[in-house]
Amino acid sequence: MKLPPYAEVLGLEIEPSDGAPVLVMPFADDVVGRPGFLHGGAISGLLEMAAIVALDHALAGESGGRIKPVGVTVDFMRGGRDKPTRAAGRVTRLGTRVANVEATAWQDEPDRPIAAARMNYLIVRG
Repeated sequence: MKLPPYAEVLGLEIEPSDGAPVLVMPFADDVVGRPGFLHGGAISGLLEMAAIVALDHALAGESGGRIKPVGVTVDFMRGGRDKPTRAAGRVTRLGTRVANVEATAWQDEPDRPIAAARMNYLIVRG
């Protein structure tokens, strides 16, 4: 799968996993907020890319469709430190016109997230 251009700006890579792909964002100068911590925009971007990748994974085999975000909510739970950050999305509803996706970002353990997002997408099938 080819990641969107914004994923390249964040330095994201796809990590092999069972099920939906996991994205990894390395800690770098491009994603720093205050010294030693990730910028909230970089975390939000990582969550959005994880949701898009999960939805693309769920729509595998369909061609000509596009997705458009219609609602995004991000919850920040703790500061992202100076280490790699992972994120994965999970499609909670895939209808004919609307998809709901949740994404979670973590650093050390998946059950201790640093942020989570809920996103709603309009699916325009070609």
